[in-house]
Amino acid sequence: MNVLVCIDDTDSLDSRGTGELAALLAQTVEKNGWGRCGVVTRHQLLVHPDIPYTSHNSSMCFTADIEKQNLTKVTEFASSFLECESAEGSDPGLCIAIMENVPRPELLVEFGYRAKKSVLSMEDAHRVAGESGVHLSGHGGTRQGVIGALAGVGLRLGGNDGRMRGSLEIPNSQGIASVREILSHPQVDEVRNLQGVSLDGDVLVRFADKVKTVLLGGKLVLLVTSDEAGDSGVVWKTCTRQQLKVY
Repeated sequence: MNVLVCIDDTDSLDSRGTGELAALLAQTVEKNGWGRCGVVTRHQLLVHPDIPYTSHNSSMCFTADIEKQNLTKVTEFASSFLECESAEGSDPGLCIAIMENVPRPELLVEFGYRAKKSVLSMEDAHRVAGESGVHLSGHGGTRQGVIGALAGVGLRLGGNDGRMRGSLEIPNSQGIASVREILSHPQVDEVRNLQGVSLDGDVLVRFADKVKTVLLGGKLVLLVTSDEAGDSGVVWKTCTRQQLKVY
């Protein structure tokens, strides 16, 4: 089964971040032989005085290919994991969605985009979760994290929001690699410039910052921009973290 797992509001200013916990959770799923997990993506939600959050109000989501008999194990483990590993004072939430069993995925996607622009309630989240047939649960504090957890699933499902946690390690020569070499990485589906044009072949790209992909059109896309230096035949460079903040 193709599953989306999202967690939110697990940290404090002094604790491990939600992204680190999501990565640990994905690693444990694989270690226990319950399934294969994909890239963890970060989804930025609304920052507003009426929304309690620690630093950035973002949720973390990953895909997982899980056998049906292992779904209960994953759900139970993820629930206990959040209860044990979330920081004191946090309000963790968990959402798990079986993609092929969601009757109206547009409800989840709509909720995700609403959470980027509006202040939503836990009642809103549980109502949409019930209508969509997904697992949604809180595991400490006020359980306010259910809002972000559901929103993260919706945004990941929509395929046009989020950037990967961490950075890619791509073999290169002095910080330069061809698009062909970049596309050989299993976590890069496409190299595209900011004007939306896909690049391929022996076109060279300079790594200007941490190499991160963003989710666009359901693909993990490495975005590049013009390299004004333009030396050594290099025309493109990867976008900076600041440029990627809009994703």
